[in-house]
Order: sequence, then structure tokens, then C-alpha cells
Amino acid sequence: MSVPSIPNTEPKLAYDQDAALDLQRQIGKMAQQIGNSVFDTYQTSLTGRYCSKEMSQLFSQRSRHSTWRSLWLYLAESEKELGIETVTEEALQQMRDHLVVSDSDFEVARVEEKRRRHDVMAHVHAFGEVAPKAAGIIHYGATSCYVTDNAELILMRDAMNLLLPKLAKVIDNLSKFAMQWKDEPTLAYTHLQPAQLITVGKRAAQWAQDLLMDLESIQHVKEELLFRGAQGTTGTQASFLEIFNGDSQKCDQLNDKLCQKAGFKGCYSVSTQTYTRKVDQLIANAVAGLGASAQKITGDIRHLAAWKELEEPFEKDQIGSSAMAYKRNPMRSERVYALSRELMSKPASFANTLSDQWMERTLDDSAIRRIDIPEMFLLADAILLSLDNVTSGLVVYPKRVNARVQEELPFMITESIIMKLVAQGRSRQDAHEEIRVLSHQAGYNVKNEGGHNDLVDRIRKTEFFQPIWAELDNMLDAKLYTGRSAEIVEKFCGKGGVVEKALQPYSEYISKAGVAELSV
Repeated sequence: MSVPSIPNTEPKLAYDQDAALDLQRQIGKMAQQIGNSVFDTYQTSLTGRYCSKEMSQLFSQRSRHSTWRSLWLYLAESEKELGIETVTEEALQQMRDHLVVSDSDFEVARVEEKRRRHDVMAHVHAFGEVAPKAAGIIHYGATSCYVTDNAELILMRDAMNLLLPKLAKVIDNLSKFAMQWKDEPTLAYTHLQPAQLITVGKRAAQWAQDLLMDLESIQHVKEELLFRGAQGTTGTQASFLEIFNGDSQKCDQLNDKLCQKAGFKGCYSVSTQTYTRKVDQLIANAVAGLGASAQKITGDIRHLAAWKELEEPFEKDQIGSSAMAYKRNPMRSERVYALSRELMSKPASFANTLSDQWMERTLDDSAIRRIDIPEMFLLADAILLSLDNVTSGLVVYPKRVNARVQEELPFMITESIIMKLVAQGRSRQDAHEEIRVLSHQAGYNVKNEGGHNDLVDRIRKTEFFQPIWAELDNMLDAKLYTGRSAEIVEKFCGKGGVVEKALQPYSEYISKAGVAELSV
């Protein structure tokens, strides 16, 4: 017996590979007709959408390679000051006149690097073309890491200097918010289940404390940051010892001068071809700590927004959803949360780079650090801009906060009821059992019947609790159950408190800074 064929009713995939490729070719052809544009090449979202102009500029190619030129000038000046006669004043002046790499300089370097496959030597050549009197002494005695490593230390130091005031501003925002709402009772949560009451301000003070720890960590690594200096090819200073005819003291003086010119308090005691990549890891740990704090804070804000207790700023014409027009999505907090996830991944990458540095150096640290170092700071900068915007305009809905408190408050006063009954001679165990039975009945009414929490009504109707009936109304004042929340906030965020003292170095910046505006 033949089996009847069953028609195939599944829809066919409407994908034509040739047509798709043809579309891509058409787009490419149209792009060529329009001309070169930023819209024709991949742009990182960090620089295109999220971070500040100053942080993006700091890690630009012009900034990096102009810093190289400054380092070559510092080296030449110091060598001349220590008696190297081949370095002339005319050479130094030409170097000073061309410290900023021009567009044409970049083109010279591009051509030279393609030929030589060495970026440092390509830029030595480009610098020498505009400063011909210095061409013979640029990079004298140095290895490539003299400019690459020292430049990275300078850029990371300057990047931390950009981050710290912005972080201080966010802490100040939260501190002021905490003081404003220090007395407002709200549900606390353990296991994401309602727990004893705190205040809206106390929760914000906790957020501020986490960020203050990040501020202190970043300050510490910045203050402890040292210079690589001029250490030679494997960190022995052999080339400089030769330049100075075996005078070891002049090798030390050279590094003293370089540190003074670059603004560092000293060099690392031991270097290989590079400064130890442990430095990068320590910086990454501190900066990524900010990401962890920011993700925790914005996670809390997103939960509170879902419960309609608190919202981030929402602009007049802002659209929450393309389909659901009523929505007020916490998009800024979601952005911070996402960027923080990426920032928190950076320490692992830096740790891997450190652990992979065989012997005195391997070059597999180079490509990844070109990505990791700028991205780490661009991410942190973008997070702080959005976090400043969010914390400058947090909106609290006190009636909604109180409504949610009242839903749980009857359960929370049961311990006080038991204590009062025992004080009047009732058995604690009997009181506990009576409360347990009525609490479960009230819970059933909420969960199974969709009713309100009627525990207090049940207590009023149960003769066992007659001795405390008169006190029940007063016991339902939520402010009785927030403990020392307001006092804790005042000590930490109030006048003369921990935050005010810690942020003193940034007070001028905070007073002048407005609310961070987001490009998108």
C-alpha cells in the first residue's frame, strides 16, 4: 500500500545569496560615488556615541604620536644637559617647533611603516624630515619601548586625571540625593525579598560609598604610577652607559631629568624591555571596579523603575519603545549596565598579557594593549557620563514607595507585637503561634485571592491580641522601623561627613560642572 505524499507547507526561506551579495556591491559602489566619509568605515560606538570628546582625543593617533615626539625631545634635551655635544640647540629647537604630528607627517609615517614594518622607526623618520638638524640624534640610545611604554604611562595617568573629577561629581550627586531622601522609608530587600525597612537615602548612600571606594582605588594607582624612563633594550641601560662613557651616575641623572620633564616622581626600580605589565593589571583592577559599582547601582535603579518607585530622567519627547508608546524604559541605566559588563572583562585580559610576557618581553602584548588600554578608559568615561546624567535627575515617587511599604509593613511589625504581648505577661511561644497562623492566612489572601494584606484586620478581630489593639495604629508608622538610616546618611553624606572630606580636592570641578549631556 503506497503512503500518500504530504505536501510541504513550511515557508521557504526568502534568502538569495547572490541577490544579497549584489546588494552589498551596490552599496559599496554608491559609497564610492558619494566620497570618503566616516559613514563608510567602521567606527567604535565608544567614540561615536558614548564617551567624551576629551577622552577620545587623548587616545587619538595625533595625541599618542605627538607624545612620542615630546618624549624624544625630553631625551635629547636631557642628553645635551648631561654633556652630549652632538645634540645641538638648533636640533632641539626644530624638534620643539614640530611636536604636534601633522596630517602630512602621518602620511610620511604611513608610507615608511609600510616599507619598514616598524611604526616607531616610521615616526622617527617622519620627525626627522621636519626637524632635519635633529634627524641624526632622535631616539639616541633608546629602544622602541622608550616612546611606546612611556607614552602609555603618560596617557593612562592623564586619563585617570580625566576620570577622577567625573567620578567625584557622580558621588556628589548621590550624596545630595541621599540627604534629600534620608528620612523616606522604603522596603529593603535581602534575597530580593522584602526585608526590614531602610530609607531611600540610605540606599543611595550605599551606592555612593561603593563609588567612593573606586575613587580611592583609582587615586591610589595614579599616585603610585611611575615612569619607565630610559632603560635600554633589556632594562640594563647598557646603551646609555656607553653614551656616557661608563658614567653610571649620569644614567641615573638622565632618568631623573626625564621624570621631571614628564611629571613623574620616579622610575620603576627594575624594567625589562618594557615596564612590568603588572602595572597595567593594577590600573585595570581599579578602573574596572568602577564598572562593577556602576552595574550594581544601575541594576538597582532598573528594579526600582520596574516597581515604579524611582526613575532615571525621562525627557519630554523621549520614546521608550517603538511599539509600546506608554513605556518609560530605563535606557540610560541599561547602557551603563552594558558598558560596565565590558569594562569588567578588561582585568582578565591584562592579567593574561602579564602572564604571557616570556622572559624579558614578547611582542604579543602590543596589539592587544593598543585595544585594551584605550577601550578601558573610553568605557569608564562613557559610564561616568551616563551615570552623572542619571544621578543628577533621579525621580522618586513617594506615594508609590509608601504604598509598597504598606503592603509589607503588617508583616514587619509582628516582632514588635510579640515583644509588647510578652511585656504584658503573654507567652512568647503562644504569641508567635497566633501571629504565624494569622500571617499565613493574610499571605494566602494576597497570593491566592489577589486581595490586600489584611493581617492587621485579622489581629484586630482576634481576642488574643486585645491587649495591644489600642497601639496598632501607631505601630503602622513606617518611620518607626528604619532604625538609624537617617543618622547613617547624615554621617556619611552630610556636612563635614566622609563624602565632603573625600571630595574636597574636586570641589571646584563639582561646583562648575553641569549635568552631563549625552550625545544619544
